[in-house]
Amino acid sequence: MPEPSPRLSPEVAAVRADLVALRRRLHQEPELGFAETRTAAVVAEHLSLPGIALRTGVAGTGVVATIHGGRPGRTVLLRADMDALPIQEATGAPYASRAAGVMHA
Repeated sequence: MPEPSPRLSPEVAAVRADLVALRRRLHQEPELGFAETRTAAVVAEHLSLPGIALRTGVAGTGVVATIHGGRPGRTVLLRADMDALPIQEATGAPYASRAAGVMHA
C-alpha cells in the first residue's frame, strides 16, 4: 500500500489502511439494492460507537448515523450508496467482486 499523503491528518493516516481494507472487502461482497443486509450490518457495526446515534432498517436496509458536535455551527450531511448493480465485473482488480453478475460500479 502506498504511503499516506502528507496532507492526511495523523488521525486519518492511522486508520487509512483499515478503511481501505474494509472498502475492498465490501467491494468483493456486493449485494443488490434492498438486499444489502450483510453490507448494512457491517456499516452499522463500524458506526456503533459512543456518541453516534444509529438507526438501522431505514427503508429496509438503510443505516442512518447522527453525530452531534460539541459546538454550534453548520450541519454536514454525507450520503453513501451501499447497493451494487447487476453487472459482471471484469476489472481484474485483486479486490474484484466474488459474486457472479453483481458488482459495485
